[in-house]
Amino acid sequence: MHRFSRLLLHLDSVLVLFSRCPSFVITSVFPLVLHRALGIVPLAVTSKEGESQCKQKHVVLLSPVGKLKISGCETGLHEIKLPKMSALPSGRAESSATCEVCEGAEEMTEPLKQCTAWLHAYFCEPARTASLPIPAFHHPLLRRDSFTRQVLWTLLRDVKFGEAVSYKQLADLAGNSRAARAVGGAMRSNPIPIIIPCHRVIRSSGQTGNYGGGNLMKEWLLSHEKLQKEKLAY
Repeated sequence: MHRFSRLLLHLDSVLVLFSRCPSFVITSVFPLVLHRALGIVPLAVTSKEGESQCKQKHVVLLSPVGKLKISGCETGLHEIKLPKMSALPSGRAESSATCEVCEGAEEMTEPLKQCTAWLHAYFCEPARTASLPIPAFHHPLLRRDSFTRQVLWTLLRDVKFGEAVSYKQLADLAGNSRAARAVGGAMRSNPIPIIIPCHRVIRSSGQTGNYGGGNLMKEWLLSHEKLQKEKLAY
């Protein structure tokens, strides 16, 4: 009973303090203070959209388009960050020496190993990508039900190596022909570029359109796929 009385006194002091604070402080900090006052151990810190944080590992893949920064956990791939290309690379991705892990190789999770193997094949031996597993994805955007997720999965499934579709065509494939603008938003939100090939989505006019890695990279990726597809046809 004595302990309960002290707890009430402590909570009263906390409430007086927070009554003088801005609302954003109350909503963000008060739950933590209340947990501590009650002796409650909070759950693991969560990230946006209520997703639990993972223990992520990071690798850097040196590729023909620059250094790709890749993150993932034991469960799946989280993100591929593209560099900005200021000039087109010389030559083509035809040698294993042009695509290799240069940082983080000693701590790669299985999804990261699958990702780097797939990207190596994409740049150097495109014919092998069809036989390689695509790593599991664990980014929150690809785990919750939304039109963006539907668009990205449709793109991954239906638009193959060497092909291109317009934003409107992809909207049709995803089941909403009027959602071309939303498709553009989905491309900008894509956390796994190249594997989820948002570079294959172009404007109805035939222009390449914008890209997270810059227009030069988008043009290079499309040219790379066209060239490699022509080689595979012979």
